[in-house]
Amino acid sequence: MRLVEIDGSMGEGGGQILRTAISLSAVTGKPVRIYNIRVKRENPGLRPQHLTAVKAISSICNARVKGAEVGSLTLEFYPGEVKGGSYFFDVGTAGSIPLVLQALLPVLAFSRGPITVRVRGGTDVPMAPTIDYIREVLRRLTLMLGFNFEVKVKVRGHYPKGGGIVTVSVDEAPGSFKPRDFTERGGLVSLHVRSHAVRLPKHVAERQASSAASILRSRLKVEPNVDLEYYEAHKDPHLGPGSGITIWAIYRGTVLGSDSLGAPGKRAEIVGEEAARRLVEDVETGASLDRHASDMIPVYLALAPGTSTIYGAKLTTHAYTILELLKLINENYNYEIIEGGVGRAFKALIKGAPPV
Repeated sequence: MRLVEIDGSMGEGGGQILRTAISLSAVTGKPVRIYNIRVKRENPGLRPQHLTAVKAISSICNARVKGAEVGSLTLEFYPGEVKGGSYFFDVGTAGSIPLVLQALLPVLAFSRGPITVRVRGGTDVPMAPTIDYIREVLRRLTLMLGFNFEVKVKVRGHYPKGGGIVTVSVDEAPGSFKPRDFTERGGLVSLHVRSHAVRLPKHVAERQASSAASILRSRLKVEPNVDLEYYEAHKDPHLGPGSGITIWAIYRGTVLGSDSLGAPGKRAEIVGEEAARRLVEDVETGASLDRHASDMIPVYLALAPGTSTIYGAKLTTHAYTILELLKLINENYNYEIIEGGVGRAFKALIKGAPPV
C-alpha cells in the first residue's frame, strides 16, 4: 500500500498532526510517513508524550514503526489489525494523558473485542485539555456518534511531578461512527462545574468554583451544579500540588465545555474566571461545539458515512490544520467552510467516509 507522506510543519505544526496521523493510519490501515515533526517548536522532534501515543497505538494495532525515538524529526508507521485486550502505558512525569487519549480513542472504536487502556502521567497539565473535559465533554459528544467509552481517574497528576493514573475501557467497539448535524444546540438541560485541588487547602477548590459560578450566574442566568474535589492532608494520594476547574453545559443536542488550571502565584479566583469566561464566549457565538471540540470532533466525522455539519465556536489554526490533514489520509473525506473563518465562529460541511 502506498505510503502517505505528511509534512509535520503544515499549519500550526504541532504534535497533534503526528497524533492524528498515526491514529487515522491505524484505523484506515494506511501506512504514513510524517516528516518535519514539530520543527516550528522550541524543542523540535518527538517528545516523550508523543512517543507514548506512538507506542500505545503501535502496540494496539501491532504496527511496525521507524524513527520512534526522542528528538526524531521523521517517523514511519505501518499499521496492522486493531486488537482488544488490556494495556498499560507510562507517559512519564507530567506528560499529558488527555493528549494521548485524543490519539487513542478513535482507534479503540475499531478494536476487535473489548479493550482497556491504563495510562500514567499528567491528567491536568498546561497546553492540553483536562481529564474532566475528556470524560464530561468529549465522551458525551462521541456517544452521540455511536461510540461509548468509560473513563476512570484513580489519581490526578499535575505538572511537574505527574503520577496521575487513568483507565479507559471500551466494552463494545462500534467499528464505525454516525454522521451528525452539530448546528442546532437545542435547549439548555444543565450546567456543571467541577473544581479540584490536590495537596492544597480546601478553600482553593471553593474559591475557583465560587468565581466561576458567579460569572455563569450573571452571564448565562443559570445556577450551575457545583462539584468540589479536595482531600484531607493525611488522605491525599497525589504526588504534588495542583488545581483546576472544568465547566460543561449540557444541551439537548450537544455539550460545550471549558477548563482552566491553577499555577504558582495564580489566584484561585482567576482560574475560575478564565474557565467561565471562555465558556460564556463560546456559548454566546450560538455554536454547538466549543473551541476545543471544534478540532476534536471532525476526526470522528471524517470516518462516518455521509455528510455531517458542525457549528464551531472558533476555527483555530489548530482546527484548520486538522481539517486539512484529514484529506491526506482519507481521500474520500472532504470539508467545506460555509460560514465564518479562521479565528471566528464557523460552520462547515464534512463529507465523511468509513475506513474500507
